[in-house]
Amino acid sequence: MARTCACTGNPLSRRGFLTVGAVGGLGITLADLLRPRPAQAEIKQYDFIEAKADSVIHVFLPGGMAQQESFDPKPYSPFEYRGEFAAVKTNTGEEFSATLPKTAQVADKICVIRSMTHNEAAHERGTHNMFTGYKPSPAVQYPSMGSVVAHEYGPRNHLPPYVCIPNQPNEYAGNGYLSSSFAPFSLGSDPASGGFKVRDLNLPGGVTPEQFERRRSALDVVNHYFAQRDASDAVQAMDSFYQRAYSMISSPHAREAFDLEKEDGKLRDAYGRNQAGQRMLMARRLVEAGVRLVTLTYGGWDMHANITDGMNRTMPAFDQAFAQLVRDLDERGMLQRTLVLVSSEFGRTPKINDGAGRDHWPKVFSVALAGGGVKPGVIHGASDSTAAEPDRDPVGPADLATTVYHQLGIVADKELMAPGARPIEIVDGGRVVEEILV
Repeated sequence: MARTCACTGNPLSRRGFLTVGAVGGLGITLADLLRPRPAQAEIKQYDFIEAKADSVIHVFLPGGMAQQESFDPKPYSPFEYRGEFAAVKTNTGEEFSATLPKTAQVADKICVIRSMTHNEAAHERGTHNMFTGYKPSPAVQYPSMGSVVAHEYGPRNHLPPYVCIPNQPNEYAGNGYLSSSFAPFSLGSDPASGGFKVRDLNLPGGVTPEQFERRRSALDVVNHYFAQRDASDAVQAMDSFYQRAYSMISSPHAREAFDLEKEDGKLRDAYGRNQAGQRMLMARRLVEAGVRLVTLTYGGWDMHANITDGMNRTMPAFDQAFAQLVRDLDERGMLQRTLVLVSSEFGRTPKINDGAGRDHWPKVFSVALAGGGVKPGVIHGASDSTAAEPDRDPVGPADLATTVYHQLGIVADKELMAPGARPIEIVDGGRVVEEILV
């Protein structure tokens, strides 16, 4: 590996049009829709960036995955630092933790950043950093990368631009100061569960296609009525929400994208018939069908005690599924235009604690990327000998977010309008990590 209105007095309210079956399926509640939000406006011109990626799959590992027991082993450090796992050679000659034997065999297709760093040791604040590229602020709720992508590009092929599997994982994965219409679509159930079905995606029982179209026409009349009387974000977001919901319900292509039964059984086995495997397979189906950004979560990585047992329980399914996702995208010719990102809110302490676990450690940790114009087979940056601090080439959350946006053709210092009609850059102060790009 090379290093380098509600109008409550009006009997004809929108509430009466929620029977189509799509409401709630976009991960948006009425409370969300009716919450005041400002409209967005671009206030200046920006240079064009050629997109190298059409879609993003963001695999988020909540809790803080240990760098030492994953992508940055320290086999030559004292036992109390390196832990119980050995290292395994990758197919590029580098070393990953022995917890990742399958991922080691696709190392020539991925890039690992071993020098991620920030200063937030609390889960919520670290998660905010990694989903938005911003430090938390008491004054502004920043939008997630998925909602920014939805804002900039909108839907494709009648599918929502931003999907969360199985649900929006945290408040920082939402639309922030952007309109509620850019909130994520959430599946509502786990693809690995028996009888998995995306909530509210089909017409409810007893509703025929003809009735569906009549209700849609009636809703257009109501939309026009409301739009003439209220220009607030809540009304605009609701209108956008319903139109996208109707598009999904009426599009066989969109409905089929969520049907895992369309996949060959052997391929489902190859991913793993578990949460990690079926969530990643669903993510691949969705980007293949036209979703622009998918966020999925897997596992619980907050291993303050018995980290060896925790990794033995949690890592094998991730290792199998991630390696298969990279391989599958590559074999389908999709990897070049699909950016895969594996991240966590922070890493773990250099030294094993008295409970045989590791505590929170944001000073240095690892993320992995593949495809989407990222150099394959690359290790970028390094931690020091005990994985305590960056040794070289530190990368912050703003840098990572800026790089992801750059690959999607989005200028990260573009200004959007936040509450109070003040412009805020999509990312403030980040740089494109050119060293990891083709």
